Amino acid sequence: MSGTADEAGGAGAPEPADGASPVRGTGRVARRRDRRKAEIVHTATRILADAGYQGMSLEDVAERTDIAKATLYHYFSSKDELVAAALESLTQEVLQRLADRERKVTGAGARELLAALVDEQVLILTETAPEVAAAFSWPRTWPQAFEEPMKDMRRRHDAVFRRVVEQGVADGEFTCDNINVALQCLHGVLNQSPVWIRPGVHVEDREEVRAAIVACALRLFG
Repeated sequence: MSGTADEAGGAGAPEPADGASPVRGTGRVARRRDRRKAEIVHTATRILADAGYQGMSLEDVAERTDIAKATLYHYFSSKDELVAAALESLTQEVLQRLADRERKVTGAGARELLAALVDEQVLILTETAPEVAAAFSWPRTWPQAFEEPMKDMRRRHDAVFRRVVEQGVADGEFTCDNINVALQCLHGVLNQSPVWIRPGVHVEDREEVRAAIVACALRLFG
């Protein structure tokens, strides 16, 4: 199915009828374009999680989104641009989920807050957004152009936990001699959680393992 001229935002869109608002019409086109763009990014994310960068093609994305490949280029000029958007979308989703969880324990001490963040991160990796684990897992073959952007995404993610740990050390809740090493160990534990909590595991067992992961993670910080 080919994209229409108004989807692409190009020339050829009909003039508004008498009495119609051009601004309102433009807004509808923009919202439709944003929805389609988000759909494309979501599709690319799923393919990346399943097949990795090398296994993803624009043809596959277009087919699964039910649009012509030519229409896809109205939204993304290249595969790398689409992949970058997909990775950034995943990063933003994770950061938003962590921020939402943090707001639920506003006023809590560093230990309670870190426990909540670790629990949420395990939920993200194993239940709510498992494609995050697949896309960012090691080892993955990525073109060199993605090395720095992915490092930046990991730094932004690390900063959420680092801030809490540093506050906990300052307040005396944590007795961590080397925050950098402890955080590296924490991320290692988190990255293994999809191995320990696999799809199909009974809900009660998942909760028990998740609680054990949180307890183990907290011990890293004294």
